[in-house]
Amino acid sequence: MKIIQYCQHVLGIGHLFRSLEICRALCDHEVILVTGGPQVVTDLPGHVRQVGLPDLQMNHEFKGLFSSQKNSTLAQIKAGRQKQLFTLFEREKPDIFLVELYPFGRKAFRFELDPVLQALNNKRLPACGVVCSVRDILVEKEDQIKHELRAVKTLNGYFDAVLVHADPNLAQLNETFGQFDKIGIPVVYTGYIARQPEPAAGQKLRQQLQIGADKFLIVASAGGGNVGGPLLKAVVQAFDQLEVKTSCRLKVFTGPFFEPGDFDDLKKMAGKNVQIEQFTTDFLSFLAAADLSISMGGYNTTMNILATEVPALVWPFPQNREQRLRTGRLAGLGALRVLEDEDLHPDRLAVIMDQWICRTTQATLNINLNGAVNTAKWIENRAKRLQSKS
Repeated sequence: MKIIQYCQHVLGIGHLFRSLEICRALCDHEVILVTGGPQVVTDLPGHVRQVGLPDLQMNHEFKGLFSSQKNSTLAQIKAGRQKQLFTLFEREKPDIFLVELYPFGRKAFRFELDPVLQALNNKRLPACGVVCSVRDILVEKEDQIKHELRAVKTLNGYFDAVLVHADPNLAQLNETFGQFDKIGIPVVYTGYIARQPEPAAGQKLRQQLQIGADKFLIVASAGGGNVGGPLLKAVVQAFDQLEVKTSCRLKVFTGPFFEPGDFDDLKKMAGKNVQIEQFTTDFLSFLAAADLSISMGGYNTTMNILATEVPALVWPFPQNREQRLRTGRLAGLGALRVLEDEDLHPDRLAVIMDQWICRTTQATLNINLNGAVNTAKWIENRAKRLQSKS
C-alpha cells in the first residue's frame, strides 16, 4: 500500500513529530511524507520518503505566511508548491491520502490542498481514500462558526473519515468543535500518539551521565516552538535556590526554533550543574531518567510525560486554550501540576520544584497511548475495504 501523508508545520515541530510516529507505525507500507515548513533534521525509517515543498511559515502574529526563500515572491512559492503537490499525486497514485489537521486548521494552505481534493473527488486524479488526522483539542478561531461550517463542508465533500488522536475518556472533539454533529463521515478515536521509551532507557542514561540513585536529574524543555523563554529562564534562576541543589543536575533543552539571543542569555545564566542545549534525539530517554520534568504543555511533550511517568510541572502556552485544557484535565487526575504565570517567580518556583522532585508516588492512569499503532491498523483496514470494492 502506498500512502501520501501531508504535514505542514508552521510554528513548532509538534505536528511533524506526531506525523512521524504514524509513519513509523505504517512500517509495512510505502509512505511519502510531504512537508513544507522550516527544515528539521529527522531520522526517517527506510520505508518513508520525504518530499519537501518550498518552506512556508506563520509569522509571530499568526496573521500571515512568509518563507525563508528570499529570491521568490510569496505568490511564486505558492504556485510552485501547488504544482509540485498535484504532480506528486499524478505520478505516485497513492491508495490513501492522510492529511494532518486540515480542514480543522491550516486554512492558509487550502490553495494547494483543495485542488488535489477536488481532483480526487471528480476523478481527474486516480481515486484513493482521503483521511483527516487531527489531535485531541482544537484552538479557537476569530469567527468560530464560519470556520467550523467551512470545515464541515470540506470534510463531508472530500474526506472519508476523521482520525482523532485522543482517548475520548480524556478529551472529545465535540468539546472544541461546535458543529461536530454536522460531520457526516466516521469520526474515530485512535488513542493518543505517544512514543514509548526503550526498556531501561532511563537507567542506562543515568549510568551514562554518572547520576547515582542518591542524585536528582531535572529536565526542562520548551517543546518545538519558540515561546518557552519565560519558563526556561525562571527554571534556571530557580535552580540556584533549590534545597537539593548540591545533589541535583539540570538539563535544559530549548528546542530548535528558540530565539538565538534568548539561548545565549540562558547559557550566560547557567551555573554549576546546569547544561543548556538546543535539541536531543534522545529526549524520551532523558525524561525516563529524570526525577522531574518542567515544560510547556504541548501534545507531544505531555504524551512523553505520560509515557515515562515522570513527575511533571507544566506551564501551558497562554495564547490559546489547547494546552490549558489538556494539562488541566491531567492535573485533575494527578498526572502533573500546572504552573500559573505567578509560579514563574524564581523564589516560588524553587519551592514547587523542591516539593515535586521529592515526590515518591505517581498517579496510575488508564489512558490509551497506542494511537500510532491504532491509526496504522485503521488505515490498513480502510485500504483493504477500498480494494475489495474496486
